[in-house]
Amino acid sequence: MIGLTGVTGTLGGRVAERLSAATDEPLRLVVRDAARAPDLPGAEVVENPGGYADGAGFRAALTGVDTLFLVSAAEAEDRLRQHLTAVEAAAAAGVRRIVYTSFVGAHRPDPTFTLVRHHAATEEAVRGTGVRHTFLRHNMYADFVPFFAVREGDRAVIAAPAGDGRTGFVSRDDLADVATAVLLRDDDELDGQALEVTGPEALTLAEAAEVLTEVTGIPAEYRPQTTEEAWATRRPSGHPDWEIEGWVTSYLAIAAGELASVTDVVPRLTGHPARTVAEHLRAHPEDWAHLR
Repeated sequence: MIGLTGVTGTLGGRVAERLSAATDEPLRLVVRDAARAPDLPGAEVVENPGGYADGAGFRAALTGVDTLFLVSAAEAEDRLRQHLTAVEAAAAAGVRRIVYTSFVGAHRPDPTFTLVRHHAATEEAVRGTGVRHTFLRHNMYADFVPFFAVREGDRAVIAAPAGDGRTGFVSRDDLADVATAVLLRDDDELDGQALEVTGPEALTLAEAAEVLTEVTGIPAEYRPQTTEEAWATRRPSGHPDWEIEGWVTSYLAIAAGELASVTDVVPRLTGHPARTVAEHLRAHPEDWAHLR
């Protein structure tokens, strides 16, 4: 049995749909709210309202699961604690294999992007269980390009302290295809591996803005900021400092070259080329609808 988390979200939902279409293996969808679970033929829905933070509830929800697709929790101040509780519960439930959605740079001793440290600690916890595992270290999502942008009059502006650094933006469609391929393989070839999953090119934010202009028809530009300017323009959002620090340091990680990797994981595991940012945005106009 394959247990799936995150299925009410954009990535986990894609994976659940692909697996349902591709295999007769039993699927268990572990969700906080059963009413929000996708309706998939033959899939069992198990409700765990407490999520990863409820160790006992999560353990019970995973009883009988062989392979677990563990989607990283939404950004939260206690996200690492949620992850560690979930990993401990999975091991206690007898899960034999964990496929965890991590982030590029999790191997670094001190990554610039502060939230990557949650992934590094989670990977370490999974290794410590002795359970078979594969880590999918995702690069930044392609749909973040329009998400980064703010409409200013007749144009869209990406203002950030990313310098001329590059990012191997990856489509969530490709991430779902890779995850599906990994979950369907129950051999030991991928055991212990950390796969960096990226797009086919590494773009600067100036180049990403050019792509956004080309696809949407809305003039877009990249406006470099200092670190201080980035904090000053984001503080009025009212979000807590830990979250703003995550946003700002994600751009600083781009500037430092820590997100510039481009790998062959997508074509090697899925048999099709990785989608460019332009291809993803053309296929998903909903990702930039807020800029219209």
